[in-house]
Amino acid sequence: MPDETPDETPDETPQPPVKIGNVLHPVDDVAAAVAFYRDAFGLGLKFADGDRYAALDAGGTTLALAGPEEDVTGGVAAASFKVPEVAAALKAITEAGGAVLKDAERGPHEVRAVARDPWGNTIVVYGAR
Repeated sequence: MPDETPDETPDETPQPPVKIGNVLHPVDDVAAAVAFYRDAFGLGLKFADGDRYAALDAGGTTLALAGPEEDVTGGVAAASFKVPEVAAALKAITEAGGAVLKDAERGPHEVRAVARDPWGNTIVVYGAR
């Protein structure tokens, strides 16, 4: 378990911008999930790729609905971090005490990998192809 005392010294090394690009929710039926989140919460559709994937606007956060073909996490919801370089992010994750669950692979829209933080939470890292 990592040290729980916060580091009070700011990291002065310039870091590339990293952000949570989306929150991934695996679903069995993308169209039905789009309808549910639209009807229940009023989320608008940003992008859809048939029954593979849909991105919904959740007010500054993207809710990514991944159909079975795009479910890289094995049915586990996960925060997805958009990074400049997936390989470098995986190295940093393992050096910080995390683990790689699925090595980087080229998907239809990006390069992506699946990792786990030291507390067992699944995370996706992705970047441009």
